[in-house]
Amino acid sequence: MAGMMTTVRQRRVGKCTEEAEEQPSEEKSIKPDGKILSAHTGGKLWNILSITVGGIVAISLGFLTSVYIATLHENDLWFSNIKEVEREISFRTECGLYYSYYKQMIQAASIQQGLHGLVYDNKTESVRTINILERMNVYQEVFLSILYRILPIQQYLEPVYFYIYTLFGLQAVYVIALYVTSWLLSGTWLSGLLAACWYITNRIDTTRVEFTIPLRENWALPFFAVQIAAITYLLRTNLQPARQKLTFMAVFIATFLFSLTWQFNQFMMLIQALALFVLDCFDLLPTAKKNLKKGPLLNRLGKLILHVLLVLCLTLVINKFIKKILNLESDEHIFKFLKAKFGFGATRDFDANLYLCEEAFGLLPLNTFSRLSDTLLFYIYIFVLLFMTVAAVIVAFRNLSCSNQVQLMEKMGECTIILKPDAAYNLIHTVLFGCLALSTMRMKYLWTSHMCVFASFGLCSTEVWKLVLKCVHLYTSQRMQVMKYSIPIITLLYISYKFWPGIMDELSELREFYDPDTVELMNWIKSNTPNTAVFAGSMQLLAGVKLCTGRTLTNHPHYEDKNLRERTKQIYQIYAKRSPEDVYRILHSFGTDYVILEDSICYERRHSRGCRLRDLLDIANGHIMDGLGENEPDLKPSTYPRFCEEIKKNLPSYTTHFIRVFQNKTFHVYKLAKHK
Repeated sequence: MAGMMTTVRQRRVGKCTEEAEEQPSEEKSIKPDGKILSAHTGGKLWNILSITVGGIVAISLGFLTSVYIATLHENDLWFSNIKEVEREISFRTECGLYYSYYKQMIQAASIQQGLHGLVYDNKTESVRTINILERMNVYQEVFLSILYRILPIQQYLEPVYFYIYTLFGLQAVYVIALYVTSWLLSGTWLSGLLAACWYITNRIDTTRVEFTIPLRENWALPFFAVQIAAITYLLRTNLQPARQKLTFMAVFIATFLFSLTWQFNQFMMLIQALALFVLDCFDLLPTAKKNLKKGPLLNRLGKLILHVLLVLCLTLVINKFIKKILNLESDEHIFKFLKAKFGFGATRDFDANLYLCEEAFGLLPLNTFSRLSDTLLFYIYIFVLLFMTVAAVIVAFRNLSCSNQVQLMEKMGECTIILKPDAAYNLIHTVLFGCLALSTMRMKYLWTSHMCVFASFGLCSTEVWKLVLKCVHLYTSQRMQVMKYSIPIITLLYISYKFWPGIMDELSELREFYDPDTVELMNWIKSNTPNTAVFAGSMQLLAGVKLCTGRTLTNHPHYEDKNLRERTKQIYQIYAKRSPEDVYRILHSFGTDYVILEDSICYERRHSRGCRLRDLLDIANGHIMDGLGENEPDLKPSTYPRFCEEIKKNLPSYTTHFIRVFQNKTFHVYKLAKHK
């Protein structure tokens, strides 16, 4: 048997290297394990020079991307010239909430007091003390604030610039990681250059960091890209033990940082585990599950299906068991949302409908593909995806149809179609994350960045061009090399010619932040209310209130807590058809001193009927919605008018409980009367 295996291996090497020997002896290439085919010194020097140049290009592109995004941010807001309150207001919605904890740590008398304030926080949710470090992913803000305090940079750099420059710097890490992944897959840094250029020219669809800086995904995705690069390298064959250990460490650190910085990490980790599970099932990764890989094809398929069902059932049972034991309910709204989204019954649940009506959680818009096609990215991606999928199906069927390892080695020895483990992993990765992006627009940034990597890899892949040329009966090693390098270069020239003028126009366009109504509101709150005042209102606005004024909130945008979701639904009755007595009782139960009403919500026109916030509240309360259109038959008219409209009429039933203390074109602030 040992002799037979040796013979098979020799036959395989002979077949696979047969065409390589046709190439001129001057050409040098690199094996997947990084070893040079040529043994003489010139080849080694050329390899070192190529790696050096490729590394310099990667670092340069990462740095230029950071500068580019920072410049766009400055030009869009004139950030260096606006007031501090305007800078803080520019951190919209949940971004303002996250940044407020960085500001809180900076302004604390000491690091210890700052940490104590986060662990025993009673200003984020009124009449309740919560552990911010336990509830939210703000370890990065804590680390950054401590770093700012201990480094001698306070007199040179304002805290806000230290914060935003760190995020823009992480974009450099992101681009470099994408570049390296594409380089590892294709074997040429030209592929990495193309991936980085696509990432930049498709910026609208690959990142939103310049206008949502503190978002958790902007912290997490660079580490996620580093993890993918490390896994891609780890899946190479014949890695030296030392390199393998270092790569494992890189995977662990990147995964840890990714999980620490984003509350949705568990869904990403689940999809990655699923990708590796699929690869293992189809024998596309080295594995020791020998019992699944013996016998004829039908037996193996039967074992495979049974194995998949057992794994899925076990996963669901363990998930339910852990949630039951630990009484975890933080993500139940996600499953309600998914159930309604995929048509498993309509729902009147306020939280589920709130997600369903948000554009970010809807299907990926079709105009995304037209934008991606303008840079040729989408067309090339589809071509590479189809080719690699066909190759994966053929290889998987070949693996499953072999009854023993010797037969498999004989079939692999033919070398007609091969699929390396790192390429197989990235294929499954892009398919699964593509499905996630198509179903939920907010997740598209996971897919589009990897789309740049996958398309550039395919365009610079020796295996792809070899098989394409063989299919049209034009294959020679020289033609394959010409196609491998000329097509990517032509694509780069096209991108440069078409998009360079637009990039220059973007960099020269100057605008300025302008939101006088919100600035006026924040200044009024700071000047006319006590520091201990409690404010109620919309989640998005209250995040800004906490950041700009430091006042206590009733609710906020970090929606990953069941009690907070119920509290928010109650606070939002200010936009429902409820009596002034009911609204006063609800607000008073949360210790509210002031309530802020927004005309943009009360008279909302952004969403269609049925998705306006007031409609969601009416449906949840069993009331008929406003305006023309159908209502569900069991909905009833409310006995009260809409609170946010009626309170502005200053009727006695309202002024008894609420006193208007501030008003401008956008906001109305009412103080709750103190009743004995």
